[in-house]
Amino acid sequence: MMNKSEIERIKQLRDELHTHNYNYYVLNNPVIGDIEFDRLMKELQDLEARHPEVYDETSPTMRVGSDINKDFVQVEHKYPMLSLGNTYSEEEVTDFYDRVKKLLNEDFEICCEMKFDGTSISLTYENGKLIKAVTRGDGVKGDDVTDNVKTIRTIPLVLKGDNYPKTFEIRGEILMPWEVFEQLNKERESREESLFANPRNAASGTLKLQNSSVVSSRKLDAYLYYMLGENLPYDGHYENLQEARKWGFKISEITKKVKTLQDIFDFINYWDVERKNLPVATDGIVLKVNSIRQQKNLGYTAKSPRWAIAYKFQAEKALTKLLKVTYQVGRTGAVTPVANLEPVQLSGTVVKRASLHNADVIAGLDLHEGDMVYVEKGGEIIPKITEVDIDSRIQDSVPIEFITTCPECGNPLTRFDDEAAHYCTNEDSCPPQIKGKIEHFISRKAMNIEGLGPETVDQFFQEGMIANAADLYTLKETDIARLERLGEKSAQNIIKGLEASKSVTFERVLFALGIRFVGETVAKKLAKSVKDIDTLMNASKEELVAIDEIGDKIAESIIHFFGSEKNRKLVERLREYGVKMKIDTESISATSDILKGKSIVISGVFTHHSRDEYKDMIERHGGKNVGSISKKTSFILAGENMGPSKIVKAQNLNIEIINEDKFLAMIDSSSDMGNIKEEHENNSIKPTENNAEKKRNIVSGKGNEMIKSGGESDKTNDKNIQLKLF
Repeated sequence: MMNKSEIERIKQLRDELHTHNYNYYVLNNPVIGDIEFDRLMKELQDLEARHPEVYDETSPTMRVGSDINKDFVQVEHKYPMLSLGNTYSEEEVTDFYDRVKKLLNEDFEICCEMKFDGTSISLTYENGKLIKAVTRGDGVKGDDVTDNVKTIRTIPLVLKGDNYPKTFEIRGEILMPWEVFEQLNKERESREESLFANPRNAASGTLKLQNSSVVSSRKLDAYLYYMLGENLPYDGHYENLQEARKWGFKISEITKKVKTLQDIFDFINYWDVERKNLPVATDGIVLKVNSIRQQKNLGYTAKSPRWAIAYKFQAEKALTKLLKVTYQVGRTGAVTPVANLEPVQLSGTVVKRASLHNADVIAGLDLHEGDMVYVEKGGEIIPKITEVDIDSRIQDSVPIEFITTCPECGNPLTRFDDEAAHYCTNEDSCPPQIKGKIEHFISRKAMNIEGLGPETVDQFFQEGMIANAADLYTLKETDIARLERLGEKSAQNIIKGLEASKSVTFERVLFALGIRFVGETVAKKLAKSVKDIDTLMNASKEELVAIDEIGDKIAESIIHFFGSEKNRKLVERLREYGVKMKIDTESISATSDILKGKSIVISGVFTHHSRDEYKDMIERHGGKNVGSISKKTSFILAGENMGPSKIVKAQNLNIEIINEDKFLAMIDSSSDMGNIKEEHENNSIKPTENNAEKKRNIVSGKGNEMIKSGGESDKTNDKNIQLKLF
């Protein structure tokens, strides 16, 4: 029976939390603390769990995202998202201004805005609620990323007030703030993962992640800068943005309306300097004719509007002094040179160091001690030295020579023929390599040991308590509790985390060992094939390369790893402490070859299991996961919202499409694939000429027919078309 008081409380909490989100993320003026906010959010989550009948896709609880993976459906833009023409000089800006003046032959105003360096997004609102978020794509159609965008706190799910149009579109830029970006790269660097080159790439990559809960954790931001629709409040673009601010959108305070060419230059020159103090990356200024009526009169070319243009800043660089070159050693032994610089400000951060990558880069720059160097960021968080100011070089300065011995252990460095990096091969005694291997072992995707982190590992190592991963399992709660910054509670959590890690699957244990070139995917392949550690340790190169996707390089690395007596002893000790060294009995019993030789594409949103779980099932039953459809594809496992382009391709190639219920029945069966296909013929989706004629383009998870996703795309006269910008 519906509890009316709880339903009313849900509505009240949703309104309150929307307001608090707006105050915190848009106005930067919170009125309650984090603890109180979390308490209200938890109360709402509990109430919504008890009352699924009042589900609302715009509830504040949707901000946390989901761990159910989804394919992105392509959506056609109602208004094309065209790009802007770029200018790089005052002369080109003057040409644009004069051209507009001549074409209009009347007074006009220019709206000056920052050109934010992120990824473009188009948001559609109906009756004050966000209903769709689509990337720019190719300008004609883009990817539907609505679920991911809902996790961005600066984008309102429900609008404030009531004077907004019934339906309208607003466009802007999804950004990753410098502070968030730096932290993300710091975490990736600690795991020796490849770093994002700049916030734009990080934001774009994050927005396209299949897991919206991970998107939520990345703390993306958004600035909105262009509104489209039939019944906008004003003729003025600037005025519409100010009105949108009242509805809850984050509109840049920097936006300014001007009249003269000199006003434009003043704006450009001011922000060319001050942009380095902004919390997000920018790469220029956008100039737009303010009147929408005048915009329509000016029209557009095939590629861009005549009423707007982008002025691009020169890549930001600064001259500073090279103080010294130091060297870092990673867990694989790779030695990376780092330029230590006199502090200089670039793109909102103070730069003190720049990566030199390897010996070839140092030689190419002809670096000398004490050189004055140009450091460039240009939107990149990893600063780079682009050139040396030779004219200011001190006479008789000494060239920088790449080191020949490890800076940590003194072992001679080695450079392999096919690699640019130098390596310290002293795997057993080089401290950064030892600690790096332990940090990899405890990491989330490996053993996932709660309570341990790089700082704790370093502390244990310095205290002489651990020298390898197996030593972790000898730690005593009393010994941990006496250490500085720890204590009884931390000690209990660490011991509990170590005990829990003993249930981690064999494939993740293989990954955790840190064998070079054995990543997560390779570890799964190996575990499935060899079944236990003893078989792997004693495998020949011929036996290893016979395993699917294992080549000479990986095979040689595995043999080298287990050729070390120290590594073999490490494995034996881990086994003695209870770490799994063979595939679970359940996994073996659940495995079949029913999908052997089958290449399977997964697409859509699933109900019973996540995409990762289905991928695991496919592998355990002998199948191969592939990312794209081709003639070699055996069938497609499809959930809801399968992409239209995949549907068309499947039709053209006559590839069978099966829903998840039938797939689960398939792998539960002991029949061969031919029998299964015959048995489930009526329950599978077969691309036919009739399907194509009906233009059905989404697979329904509730039935086996392909249903139409929407009506014909809206037609708009060329002269009335409204554009995105940038």
